[in-house]
Amino acid sequence: MNKPSSPPARKASEAPRVIAENRRARFDYFIEERLDAGLVLEGWEVKSLRAGKAQITESHVYVRDGEAFITGAHINPLTTTSTHVIADPTRTRKLLLNKSEIAHLIGAVERKGYTIVPLELYWQRGKAKLQIGLAKGKKQHDKRATEKDRDWQRDKARLLRRG
Repeated sequence: MNKPSSPPARKASEAPRVIAENRRARFDYFIEERLDAGLVLEGWEVKSLRAGKAQITESHVYVRDGEAFITGAHINPLTTTSTHVIADPTRTRKLLLNKSEIAHLIGAVERKGYTIVPLELYWQRGKAKLQIGLAKGKKQHDKRATEKDRDWQRDKARLLRRG
C-alpha cells in the first residue's frame, strides 16, 4: 500500500522578503482591501532592489487609461550597475494587474472615494511585487485615537511583564 505523501516543505526562498515598507500609510489611512501587483522594472532597478535600496513612503498609485502606475517610488541606483544607463530613481513605473482588478480599483476610486496606497515592496518567487491597498483617509482625531490605542497596548504589555 502506498502512503499518501505529505506536501513538500516550503522553502525559505519562497517566503515573501520585504524590501521596503510604507508604515506611514497605516497611520494616515484605514486600509480596507489589499492587492498584490507586479512591477515593470529595468535591470539596474532589480539589482538595486536586491541590495535593498528602495523607498516607497512618498509614492502614490494612480490609474490612467486602464493601466495602473506608481509614481514617487525612489529606487536608488547602484554605482556599479548603472554606469552605462542614465538612471532616473523616481521614474513612473507600471503596475501589472488583471483587467478585473484595475476595473475594481477604478470603481472604488471614482465612485466610493477611496485612495490607492502602496504598502509594501517585496520579493515573491524571485519577482518584485508591490502590495497596494484601497484606503480611506483618517481624520486628525482618528490618528490621535490610533496613537492612544498603540500607547495603551505598549503600557499594558509592560505592566503584564512586571506582574
